Amino acid sequence: MSLPKTLATDVARNLVMVARLLDEDAEGAYGHARVALRLASRVGAVREAAGFAAYGVGKYSEALTEFRAARRMSGSVHLWPIMADCERGIGRPERALAMAGEPEVQQLDRAGQVEMRLVAAGARRDMGQAEAAVVTLQSPELASTAVHPWTARLRYAYGEALLAVGREEEAREWFARAAEADSGGTTDASDRLAELDGVHFVDALDPEAEEAFPEDATSGKEIAEEAAEEAFPVSGDDEPSEGEVPARGVPDADVVEDDLAGDEVSGEDVAGAASLAQERAEGEVREAGAPGTGVAEAEVPERGNAASAVDASEADAPGPEDGHGDEASAMDARGARAGGKAGEE
Repeated sequence: MSLPKTLATDVARNLVMVARLLDEDAEGAYGHARVALRLASRVGAVREAAGFAAYGVGKYSEALTEFRAARRMSGSVHLWPIMADCERGIGRPERALAMAGEPEVQQLDRAGQVEMRLVAAGARRDMGQAEAAVVTLQSPELASTAVHPWTARLRYAYGEALLAVGREEEAREWFARAAEADSGGTTDASDRLAELDGVHFVDALDPEAEEAFPEDATSGKEIAEEAAEEAFPVSGDDEPSEGEVPARGVPDADVVEDDLAGDEVSGEDVAGAASLAQERAEGEVREAGAPGTGVAEAEVPERGNAASAVDASEADAPGPEDGHGDEASAMDARGARAGGKAGEE
C-alpha cells in the first residue's frame, strides 16, 4: 500500500524513533508506534513495529494482535517465535509449546529455529517441566563452538535450565561459555558466574551496600587501623609501667606528687632551682656539639614549670630529712648557683 509523500514522511519519522528508542526508552518507543499506527494501520511494517513496541512494555496481548496482523499482511513466518513468546507472556505456555511443533517452524532460518527452541524451553519451565527444558535446549547449535548472534543467549538459557535442576557445576560452566561469547553484553552471564563463585560486588558509594553484606563489608577506617597495627606493632613493654620515669628526663606526675608530699617549698627555692636548671641545660647544649645537629635539642628539658624546678633542687640540695629548714635550703640553692658561675669563669 502506497502513502502520500507527506504522510509517508511522518510515518517514517515515527518508525525511526521506535527503532532508536526501543532498547533505551520502551515507553517512548511505544508512543511513537501508536502515532505511526494511527497514521498508517494498513502497512505491515507499521503493525510489526507496533507489535515490538507493545512487547517491549509488556503488553503481550496487544503485541500478539499486531504480530498476527503483520503476518497476514506480509505472509512471512519470521514472527512465529515471538508470537509464541507472547502466548507465554499472556499465561498460555501450553499454546506456546504447541506452536513449537507447527510446520511453520520448519520454514524458519537457523536463527529463528534457535529462538523457537528458547521459547519452547521457557514454556517447559513455566509448566514445571525443568528436566524437559534441559533436554529441549540440547541441540547441535548448543554444542557448536562457533559464535553467532544467538550463541550467548542459548548458552545462558542452558545454564539457567541446569541450575533449575540442581546441576550447579555444569551451570557454572555454561555461564562461563555464555560470558565468553557475549561480547555485546546482551546477558548478565558474568554476574551469574560471579554469584556462583561467591563473589559479591559492592558499590563503595552506596550507603546500603554495607547493610546488604554486613558480614563481608569492611569499612575504610577498620582497614586503615589494621594496616597501622601491622606496620607499627605496639607491645606491652613499650609503655612505661606505673611509677616509672618516662624518657627524656621528664618526671612522672605521680612521682613528683609523692616527692613533694609534706614539703613546703619557698619562693626563693623555686627561683634558685629554676636558675640552676637553666644554666645546666645551657652547659649540656654546649657540650653536646655544634648547633643544628639535633642532638642537643633532645637533652633540653621540656617543662619549665615549678615541678621541674623542684626536681632539680631536690637533686642537688639537702632536703628536710637532713634537718635543714627553709632558710638552709635557700642558702644551699644560692650557693650552688654561685658555684656554678665560678666554675664557668
